Amino acid sequence: MSPLCLMVFCTVPSVEKGNEIAQTLVSERLCACVNVVNEIHSFYWWEQKVQKDPESLMILKTTPEGFEALEKRIKELHPYSVPEILGVPVVKGSKDYLDWVKAETNTPA
Repeated sequence: MSPLCLMVFCTVPSVEKGNEIAQTLVSERLCACVNVVNEIHSFYWWEQKVQKDPESLMILKTTPEGFEALEKRIKELHPYSVPEILGVPVVKGSKDYLDWVKAETNTPA
């Protein structure tokens, strides 16, 4: 079954940076909606040791067809050298909401 839309997860160093990126991505219609979760605590392996940092989490809604353009733009805007950009397929959801995501997102032909 093809995904009806994607939820894309992307961590950022602060809520301010998340808001800035979200504003740009929605304005450019690369995604229909972005939720910015204020603070999470991330533990990860980087530069040969365990790191722990406060971050914010963006949850973006887009179409499967729009993922590549969204990913490219996030990489241009993001301060990390390797940003987390994970597209998770949505296989069920409110038809009205899914139709809205598709209508409000620039989807390549």
